[in-house]
Amino acid sequence: MDNRAEVRDFLTSRRARLTPDQAGLTLYGSNRRVKGLRREEVAMLADVSTDYYTRLERGNLSGVSESVLEAVAAALKLDESERVHLFDLARAANSGSRRRRPTTKQQLRPGVQRILDSLSAPAYVRNNRLDLLGVNQFGRALLSDLYTADATHPNLARYLFLDDRSRDFYADWSAVAKDVVASLRLQAGHNPYDRGLTDLVGELSTRSEEFRTWWASHTVRLHRTSTKRMHHPIVGDLELTGEALELPGDDGLTIITYTVEPGTASAEALQFLISWATSQDAPHRTPERTE
Repeated sequence: MDNRAEVRDFLTSRRARLTPDQAGLTLYGSNRRVKGLRREEVAMLADVSTDYYTRLERGNLSGVSESVLEAVAAALKLDESERVHLFDLARAANSGSRRRRPTTKQQLRPGVQRILDSLSAPAYVRNNRLDLLGVNQFGRALLSDLYTADATHPNLARYLFLDDRSRDFYADWSAVAKDVVASLRLQAGHNPYDRGLTDLVGELSTRSEEFRTWWASHTVRLHRTSTKRMHHPIVGDLELTGEALELPGDDGLTIITYTVEPGTASAEALQFLISWATSQDAPHRTPERTE
């Protein structure tokens, strides 16, 4: 990832989306040739010189102080995800030139798999590239499209953009897919020398026009919780809330669990899915769903 280009495009895109009114600036006259803020306006809001801010927006974050980054983030009204991304880009700019790190094979500790297996809800562990490194019985049943006979560590981003079944599975496919792009963009800023991540982005950019378009928007997002509507091939419609639980002892690994609102049709469907998944260990039993 070209750090200077990333910084330039990110700051430019954030400035372009912010109107003077949103920034709290009073305008005199209407002779403006830009939709968003001008560089000098951002500089004034951040209390730095126009020349200095221009240097930042041209991609040079070398030596920039934390206080200046905070001031720029405030001037551009960056949200938490965007602020994290800006600081990641600055950290990369000041860490010197590095070669891309080869992809390391991440292993799931047996203790973490036991945690997954003890949960009575669908759950899996993913890394920052969205490879699924571990799953429990119910998570495998929920994400049955991903777990074909030859899939050991499926990737959620590849499923969304390269497998047409995902468009039927996710009722709000575009929203889910955009969130995945935003999550990968955030990780690219945090781990700019991760070869596996770079290769994944390159593959998806080449094979999916939608991914390529959304990647160019420089939208970033922290993935902590979200509600997803799914259409499962066995139990039908589900509305589940996903919770992301980071594993402090395993850098970059996160447990995702799915829960449901009690007493709803989704709760009934999820219970049926759990019964169906459990019955796979006993082929002679087939659960019956009551309507």
